[in-house]
Amino acid sequence: MTPALDLDLHLRSYGREHWGDRHAFAQLVLPVEGEVLLDIEERRARLDPLHGALIAPGAWHAQSSQADNHSLIVDVDAAAFAGGPWQELLARPFTPLAPAARKLVDFMGILARQSPVAGALVNSWVPLLLDTLAMGETRPASRLSALLARIEAEPGLPWSTATMAQAANLSVSRLHTLFRDELQTTPHDWLLRCRLDQARAWLAGSSRSVADIAVAAGFADQTSLTRAMRKALDTTPAAYRRAMRENASKTQ
Repeated sequence: MTPALDLDLHLRSYGREHWGDRHAFAQLVLPVEGEVLLDIEERRARLDPLHGALIAPGAWHAQSSQADNHSLIVDVDAAAFAGGPWQELLARPFTPLAPAARKLVDFMGILARQSPVAGALVNSWVPLLLDTLAMGETRPASRLSALLARIEAEPGLPWSTATMAQAANLSVSRLHTLFRDELQTTPHDWLLRCRLDQARAWLAGSSRSVADIAVAAGFADQTSLTRAMRKALDTTPAAYRRAMRENASKTQ
């Protein structure tokens, strides 16, 4: 049985001011809406509902955001990471949230918006979330490895479950089974996440039109990209690009 942890959970939002902090406990930063720019020591990443972070005890960090946002902030006693599989999470503070972890975050986010969450529930939820994140970090290589690398390199290709199965030398049914067992998602949902990541990178770092980016990233058209970003990130391509440019001008 997992022992009770010293935990504290808040639903928090961040403004444009980039402020820093350092504390003796570890901290999970899990966006449920919008984006947060997070610096940890000398590393920086943008967090959103698809990507979270674990700040190690004693690590300097700073958060800011250019748009509306809400994140679950969970303070966890440093002793929880003194050994065992959770300790390995500290080596990679920025982590994509696999579907299983995202469902846990969504669940707690709904509760936290409604009322203060009971401590007993938080004590049950955090170990499960950390176990899920640790499973994602330690997943062994499988027959999906080469396929995943190909899709991540070129998500805009006309991938379908049939072509994905063919590329991995698997049947379509076996492909679905492996995605479900190893990634807790479907081939379609995993491909969508890769395409959204590519579209976000181009929106933030290029001057290509939104319509061009949508097609190049694998979406049918600009409307499809807009619909996907609204559902996953609660924003639009134009709003996302504007926020990224405003933030870049603030940090120059």
